[in-house]
Amino acid sequence: MSNLLEWQSISKSYGDDAILSNIWFTLNRGTAIAIVGHSGGGKTTLLSIMGLLQTATSGQILIEGQEIDHLDSRRLAKLRGQYLSFVFQRARLINSLTALENVMAPAWFIRKGENVEQQAKDLLEQFGLSHRLYYKPQELSLGQLWRISLARALLLKPSILLADEPTNDLDPALAEEVAQCLLQARQNGAGVVIVTHDVGLAAQADQPFRLEAGTLLPVVCQ
Repeated sequence: MSNLLEWQSISKSYGDDAILSNIWFTLNRGTAIAIVGHSGGGKTTLLSIMGLLQTATSGQILIEGQEIDHLDSRRLAKLRGQYLSFVFQRARLINSLTALENVMAPAWFIRKGENVEQQAKDLLEQFGLSHRLYYKPQELSLGQLWRISLARALLLKPSILLADEPTNDLDPALAEEVAQCLLQARQNGAGVVIVTHDVGLAAQADQPFRLEAGTLLPVVCQ
């Protein structure tokens, strides 16, 4: 069985400025990796390449054994919709839509013909928000907004869930809630990648890494 996601000697440079250098790693279904590192060290660039939003300067990326470096922008977009979903530091919800509508919105375009509304309701119930289906974002707490954002990502049934600084600026209790929601996605077979400054969150991943001087180094937890 092929790896869900595999990087082979990936590097990224802007002119003479090397951001990533000779990175190798694999991601399997039902596992979570976390990547820590200082600000400006290339974590966002790494996540953007992983999410097929940027291209590497050199190296090879495979998704379930399929090489993607030769694909055009249309086929890459299709691959993103098929495999990937994103959770950002801020919820990025649409203020004019209800919680339920925000969760359903991306799925309408990708999962046509499926019972999207009922599945969205089921996810919101799972996250304790069945009593907030028809509330607008401005009527909800920060924690509720974040859970809606995660439900929106999970409704797409991604094989790979990418999270960018999901606990930044959150109080400890909410940060732990966010961490557990993210890691729970493994139970549905998703591979989870979390870019974070939160060493506590990173320690809960199956494999934490540190991005240092453009190189990805495994972290051995004591």
